[in-house]
Amino acid sequence: MQPECPLNLDPNTGWISGIKHIPSENCNARPSAEISLLVIHNISLPPGQFGTDMVEAFFTNQLPINAHPYFADIAHLKVSAHFFIKRTGSITQFVSCLDRAWHAGVSNFQGREACNDFSLGIELEGEDHRPYTEAQYKSLNQLINELIKHYPMITSERICGHSDIAPKRKTDPGPAFKWQNIAAKQLGEIL
Repeated sequence: MQPECPLNLDPNTGWISGIKHIPSENCNARPSAEISLLVIHNISLPPGQFGTDMVEAFFTNQLPINAHPYFADIAHLKVSAHFFIKRTGSITQFVSCLDRAWHAGVSNFQGREACNDFSLGIELEGEDHRPYTEAQYKSLNQLINELIKHYPMITSERICGHSDIAPKRKTDPGPAFKWQNIAAKQLGEIL
C-alpha cells in the first residue's frame, strides 16, 4: 500500500514520517553533511521473488540462511539502503538521511569516488527486466519530491541508477526501469 499521508522529512533526525521505519546497523557517519546524489537500485530476495520480507531481513542482518540456497552466498554481506519501495508502493526507511547507508559499494559519479559518502540510496523491489509497478513510480516520485526539498544539490541530473555509478559491476535498476516516469527527470527540473 502506498503512503496514505504526505511524507515529511525531519531535518534534525533525517527520518521521514508517514512511512515504516526499520533501523539498520549497516550504516555509519558521513564524512561531510553534503548530500548531492540520489541512486536508484533494485533488489528481490530470493532473486526474482517479491513480497517475501527478506530484503528487510537482509538489511538488518537477520537473513535466514537456510531458507534459500542463495542466502548462504550473501549472508556475510553488510548492506543497506536509506529506502526500500515494495511492489505495492509501500516505503520503508532503514537509515537516516543524515547517515551513510551502504548501498553503492565501489562507485564513481562524475569523477568522484565513494558515492555512499554523498548519496541517498533507494531500492525498488524488482529486477532488471521485469516492469516496475505504477504504485512504485508514484511512491518513488513522492519520495524524491520530499528529498529534494531538503537537499537542493540533488538536481534532475544527479538522480541516477546503480549502473551509472558502477557500470562494470551493476546493471540495476535495469532496462525495465522507465526513467521518463520520474517527474524530476522528465521535466529536467525539480518539482
